[in-house]
Amino acid sequence: MGPTPLEHRVKALIRLDGPMPLADYMALCLGDPEHGYYMAREPFGRDGDFITAPDVSQMFGEMIGAWVAEVWTRMGRPAPFQLVELGPGRGTLMSDLLRTARLAPGLTEAARLTLVETSPRLRARQAQALAGGPVVPTWVGGIAEIPAGPMIAVSNEFFDALPIRQYQKHDGVFRERVIGLDAEGRLAFGHGPASLAETDLPVQARKAPDGAILELAPIAFSVMLGLAARIARDGGAVLAIDYGYVGPALGDTFQAVRSHEPIAPLARPGEVDLTAHVDFAALSRGGGRWRPRVRAGRAGRLPVVARACRTRRRARPRQGPGRAAGHRRGCHAAGRAGGNGHAVQGDRRDRSGRRAAGLRHRRELARSRLSGMADALQRAARCGISRADGVSWPLSTPALPGFDRPGGGRHDRARSDDRSPTIRRPP
Repeated sequence: MGPTPLEHRVKALIRLDGPMPLADYMALCLGDPEHGYYMAREPFGRDGDFITAPDVSQMFGEMIGAWVAEVWTRMGRPAPFQLVELGPGRGTLMSDLLRTARLAPGLTEAARLTLVETSPRLRARQAQALAGGPVVPTWVGGIAEIPAGPMIAVSNEFFDALPIRQYQKHDGVFRERVIGLDAEGRLAFGHGPASLAETDLPVQARKAPDGAILELAPIAFSVMLGLAARIARDGGAVLAIDYGYVGPALGDTFQAVRSHEPIAPLARPGEVDLTAHVDFAALSRGGGRWRPRVRAGRAGRLPVVARACRTRRRARPRQGPGRAAGHRRGCHAAGRAGGNGHAVQGDRRDRSGRRAAGLRHRRELARSRLSGMADALQRAARCGISRADGVSWPLSTPALPGFDRPGGGRHDRARSDDRSPTIRRPP
């Protein structure tokens, strides 16, 4: 397999200007207008390279929609306000979010939907997913272009794709890690001339052994700083969902994925997904004096997971596989022909029986999902929105009706502080 088109360009730039910092390599591989990963490939879903939470279950987006509705209510129902998503992917999350948010009277009429997306191809996919929805989207290329006014912003696996810088300790000095060419002309890591002074290092890194790697994310920090300043000026809240750690910490988290399998991060430039774990402690410092709190947790403790597991346990024998399947991506598929009609209708194998059983099952699922959704908009206030120096930053997921919140441990201790959340209201 020969070099990719982008690999030829990267090598040409290195030969012309010398080794490039890792941040420049990530930016080029992901965002090159012609051959960048997000510009030219379909990364999402089973046929892509990775699957995100909105692709697994629509309950993920619906849960965030309940949070948006509650935050908007606590802000005083400003109209208009900016509803923003950073890196919307295929538009799946926002489509699911609006399904719940529209249950709050007046929300969708007040919302001005702004999607921060640089890829023309993904913008087209998002337009298709949101066509006919309650809010017409507009697109911008960065947070500085978001129109003024109160803002509620969400992101899912956005910050992990922003370029990072790496520094590796060599001969007692943290030198910047760069991408160059080895003796055979292949892409390889090396050390550049830039270095970090000891006074700029976290305490944990000052006594690290040679070979230790420190990661910094100045672009993510800048994005969060801009969002925090915007909220301080106009009011609002931000919900950032990602994977990472509460640093500072040492280690190499720069990674690549292709076809759902890990791959060497310098292999196939422009054809692999490049990410790095998010340092949430550093990200929170981007909020300045409006510093958010960080909440980490295991997926198994999320109420949405508990709900799906409970649904499988409670499914009647004749419903079993079908009802459980209804809580996978696209609950509505539960009643479609070929989806689970065979499981729902039991021994009635004629076509009319499958159609009738599927219709009943669709109605049952619709009632179970929607009957308590309005109540969720009030209950969300008790499920993790916490005060953080004037800005609302959710600490855990808002519960939906029909299942119990897991108890015990840090989850409950964090919730035991019953202070009223302070959401930044518009001036």
